[in-house]
Amino acid sequence: PEQAARMKKLQEQDKRQKVEFRKRMEQEVSQFIQATGEPRRRFQPMNKIERSILHDVAEVAGLTSFSFGDDEDSRYVMVFKKEFAPSDEELEAYRRGEEWDPVRAEERRRLRELAAQQEEAELEHGPAPPGPPNDYKDKYRHLIGSDAAKAAARTMEANKAYGCVPVANKRDTRSIEEAMN
Repeated sequence: PEQAARMKKLQEQDKRQKVEFRKRMEQEVSQFIQATGEPRRRFQPMNKIERSILHDVAEVAGLTSFSFGDDEDSRYVMVFKKEFAPSDEELEAYRRGEEWDPVRAEERRRLRELAAQQEEAELEHGPAPPGPPNDYKDKYRHLIGSDAAKAAARTMEANKAYGCVPVANKRDTRSIEEAMN
């Protein structure tokens, strides 16, 4: 009974702390919403429960929120106003633990665009022809000439002795039925 009472007291204390924390976060979030020159706010590192409370508060307030940081001790929440929602690049920078620099990001975006345009131009001109730069026929032109193959193709005739034997070449002129009988 004594232990149960102590547990109950701890749970109530825990619950009270969470309620107080939520109130504090609601105040901070409303201050953030009223701060005009602030598109995003980074909160101090906090534990999982506190982060989930903050995410909930942000969602209720109509804000976008993300958690960043690798280990449990250093994970923190960042809250963004909807009109300043972060781009994928911005999120990636925070995930890598870097500061987001819009000027550098814009420069990187321009470089990527330029590379894409160059790639497109290369595709329009067609790829470089694969294989050796010279034609193997040129190598043997002195032996076969340039139109030997065409002449050979013109003079070629079907071999009459190949495949089906024409009636003219048959010695036995009986039909199949006659031969069977």
